Amino acid sequence: MNCKEKSSKFLLAVLVTGLACSSCQTTVSTRNRTVENNFPKVILWAWERSEDLEFLNPQRFGVAFLAQTLTLQGDDVVYRPRQQPLKVSPLTKLIAVTRVESQKTTGNRASQSPRQRAEVISHVLRTLELKNVSAIQIDFDAVSSERGFYRLLLQDLRKQLPDNVALSMTALASFCVGDRWLADLPVDEAVPMIFRMGADNNPIRTLLANGNDFREPLCRRSYGIAIDEPLKMEFDPSRRLYVFNSRPWTENDVLPFE
Repeated sequence: MNCKEKSSKFLLAVLVTGLACSSCQTTVSTRNRTVENNFPKVILWAWERSEDLEFLNPQRFGVAFLAQTLTLQGDDVVYRPRQQPLKVSPLTKLIAVTRVESQKTTGNRASQSPRQRAEVISHVLRTLELKNVSAIQIDFDAVSSERGFYRLLLQDLRKQLPDNVALSMTALASFCVGDRWLADLPVDEAVPMIFRMGADNNPIRTLLANGNDFREPLCRRSYGIAIDEPLKMEFDPSRRLYVFNSRPWTENDVLPFE
């Protein structure tokens, strides 16, 4: 997962001006289908590599696996399916993750057209046909100029998904602190990625270590962490935990989350 870096000075200014509001518990009006569908409290991310997760207790763990990568190039969508095998118990609940990337090269920049948006949605909907998949997650580090496209994509996707299927998205942690563009998105959760934060790392770690919370309500339903970047903070036990591993998962890796 590639996290785009913002200016530390800008983020620090946001933190200073927003701390007074960080404890305000804004009511979230959107549903949370991950709760309705009794998803396990711990979800392991399985990225593009061979993974054998048959040892997992399906009552305790779910798996969010990279199902495909879609690259926006001009008015085209370049499709790359998962290349590596994934082994899980038949009872393990799966979340199909679609990674969206955009071509930044001059002459090939994404058109962000309605046709391109429809093609992305078509690819995402097809991941529901994969075995044991009962939820969708979108991983797209959209820059400012792509947020309108991304919002429309999520709105259209939500309308076309079965009503009981959860729609999740990953979110840069900085989006959850002071950047309100996530507000009112039609998703069940925005998973704040509290790892690989680049220039945002120290300010956000300090914010959380001091007992403050994310300002965006959609980011207060789950945490996204990495096992190789320990956090000094108090976790809300009611929230779902997504865990990233930079190497193939082993039984020893999941012991701390049992």
